[in-house]
Amino acid sequence: ICSFIRSPKGFPKLKNDTFLRAARGEETEHTPVWCMRQAGRYLPEFRETRAAQDFFATCRSPKLCCELTLQPLRRFPLDAAIIFSDILVVPQALGMEVVMVPGKGPTFTEPLKEVEDLLKLRQKVDVTAELGYVFQAITLTRHSLEGRVPLIGFSGAPWTLMSYMIEGGGSTTMAKAKSWLYRHPEASHRLLRLLADVVTDYLVGQVAAGAQALQLFESHAGHLGPEQFQDFALPYIRDISQAVKSKLKEEALPLVPMIIFAKDAHYALRDLARAGYEVVGLDWTIRPQEARAQTGKDVTLQGNLDPCALYAPKEKIGELVKKMLEGFGTQRYIANLGHGLYPDMNPEHVGAFVEAVHAHSRHINKH
Repeated sequence: ICSFIRSPKGFPKLKNDTFLRAARGEETEHTPVWCMRQAGRYLPEFRETRAAQDFFATCRSPKLCCELTLQPLRRFPLDAAIIFSDILVVPQALGMEVVMVPGKGPTFTEPLKEVEDLLKLRQKVDVTAELGYVFQAITLTRHSLEGRVPLIGFSGAPWTLMSYMIEGGGSTTMAKAKSWLYRHPEASHRLLRLLADVVTDYLVGQVAAGAQALQLFESHAGHLGPEQFQDFALPYIRDISQAVKSKLKEEALPLVPMIIFAKDAHYALRDLARAGYEVVGLDWTIRPQEARAQTGKDVTLQGNLDPCALYAPKEKIGELVKKMLEGFGTQRYIANLGHGLYPDMNPEHVGAFVEAVHAHSRHINKH
């Protein structure tokens, strides 16, 4: 379905750069929109493509990742594509085994229990050797998009990855991972530093492969309080943006816009706005005006419609979008959900969301 051209150079010319302009703080005719988890189980064609495949086997197939990334763009006039992958490919690159258990989600066969377990991890990771399949998927997808919209690459942030590696999967409390922060602060920093270094190389590799923007997911920020976030999450979030930018310069690669999305981290919005990212993503639990006040004028905001709003009738979705656009303003803003799409959502309602963003933002810009 996707034809692979070997050279990452000679990519098709970009036809719609609205998302990139908004990310850089330039003026846009309409507010760009994309959805977290837009390539996902809410689409029947996604379920069909994935049906016979193991989840991580799918992630390791550039051809399937390309197909899944393109599916939502065939249906909706989205302003960006995000590569189909998973944040847990990074722990896999460190030598940990992760399997997808039906009904349970991602599960580590041997999570980190004691500080000594850190010795089992690869201390030096060659990202091209371990994660080259993601780079191939990005290059293939960038060609297959034919310049329709920009392609976003991503990674999990160190604290979020660490919490999965210790918990062994999802958790409502993150008590095992947080206990490390209290009991083994030095070992925690060692692990976070290792993760930050791998994530940096991984993100730079994604740009080399053709990613035109990068998003860092600190999905488990809400399990930390302000002090632990300051100690164990923020320094690595900052380091990653600085290190990625300096490596991109060194390697003469494009300086792409970077997005930080730290779920439930309202307490840290001021710091996140100064962490070296062009865009700060927001979950749905904060008012637009409040987020603007805390982040200032120098970053673009992204978000933040409650994903569950997509269960509402289409007219109601339109009203909620209009209100959201009035709250954020149409400039220096990328519309999105405050988290990912859920598997039981109606694709038509996703379409209504995307179209409402375009229609209302154009109308507001005219008047």
